[in-house]
Amino acid sequence: MRSISNIVRQFKNDWPRELTAESIADACRQCDMSWINSMLDPVTTIQLFLLQILHGNTAIVELRHLSGMRFTAAAYCKARMRINLEVFELLLRRCVEAFCNRLPEDGLWYSHQVFFVDGSSFSMADTPSLQNQFGQPSGQRPGCGFPVAHWLVMMHMGSGMIMRMLTSPMRTHDMKRTVELHPDLSAGNVLVADRAFCSFPHLCLLMERGVEAVVRVHQMVIVDFTPGRAHATPGKGKSKNRKGWPRSRWLRSLGIKDQVVKWLKNPQSKPAWMSQAQFDALPDEITVRELRYRVNQKGFRSKEITLVTTLLDSSVYTLPELAKLFRKRWEIETNFRHVKTTMGMEVLKCKTVEGVLRELHAFALVYNLIRQVMLKAAGQQAVDVNRISFIDALRWMKSAAMADCLLLLIVLPERPDRVEPRVKKRRPKNYRLMRKPRAELKQALK
Repeated sequence: MRSISNIVRQFKNDWPRELTAESIADACRQCDMSWINSMLDPVTTIQLFLLQILHGNTAIVELRHLSGMRFTAAAYCKARMRINLEVFELLLRRCVEAFCNRLPEDGLWYSHQVFFVDGSSFSMADTPSLQNQFGQPSGQRPGCGFPVAHWLVMMHMGSGMIMRMLTSPMRTHDMKRTVELHPDLSAGNVLVADRAFCSFPHLCLLMERGVEAVVRVHQMVIVDFTPGRAHATPGKGKSKNRKGWPRSRWLRSLGIKDQVVKWLKNPQSKPAWMSQAQFDALPDEITVRELRYRVNQKGFRSKEITLVTTLLDSSVYTLPELAKLFRKRWEIETNFRHVKTTMGMEVLKCKTVEGVLRELHAFALVYNLIRQVMLKAAGQQAVDVNRISFIDALRWMKSAAMADCLLLLIVLPERPDRVEPRVKKRRPKNYRLMRKPRAELKQALK
């Protein structure tokens, strides 16, 4: 059988050995699973699942041809349902832990390991259980939409690998479960995130763990770079007399648009994701650095970006370097496109909640395996990992070529200033959108 084991056997010294048959069997036992010898035992079923995802979440009929095995779609689906979700979670956790023990030093930024966090979404089949669990976008009539899940992901900058992910109902704010990612961060790590993750409580919690932050300032936060300017103290005085004043105390200037300030705690701004006791335990103020820079690149929507960071040493962490680091945050958007569009995760096929979560973890495992291939190819060709073609690494994985062929993987040219219009040339099919449930439309045709 063309299994994942045949592919990962080429990487005996790397974390993909966590996906060998022996490791999968051990993970199943750790999750209190027992089974009898059969064609679709848990180990074989998981290998088939990963092989299916590797080939674009292909149909089960094609999976039979890829594996050279004879089984029915019903038997394969039942075998997948018998596997505990905890097995897939354990496999992903073990793969990430094994990778973290050998984090690449060439992916460091000023001796820091850098992580990106951001939210995305994915769709799935329209079933009552999935609708109840995840919900669907507003504006869609009953029976005409599909459930959509909120997907919170933390990625490693140096490798692009998924380190941790959380799934929630669609109408979930990015910050609601971000705190659950904090235990996976160590002191000295740097977390880079967009404005949805910018808040006084979040920065406090990161600083308590010794984690540095580089976050875009939320649009509602007032930032003023005037030296010695006045400020409003939250909870004191009338707000109408303090309108337009920043809620931070100026300390010192590091440049024209670079300053160190004290962010002040607002007693009335407890976030919904934090308990009152946790909020009360936060310090009354924290020292952070605010900086602003212009974006002159054509095609970029944002022309001016304001950041807040806990990295206060401007002689080491200069404004241009922090701007470059925040620009690299867009790599997570590219990686989302790889896993959702290139690999086909944009619409999952399973029809139960646990089935969808199993499918999601299988996608994450295969995606990380492809990123590992890209890392090895980048090392052999002495280029940055993001210059290795993701789709070419995916195709190499499908063919299970020999490891020395990694030198043949396509290296993309550096195009930092490329500009492309956000338009489509290919016209869509001229069909109307569904406004009524399919059963009603079929009945009307009759």
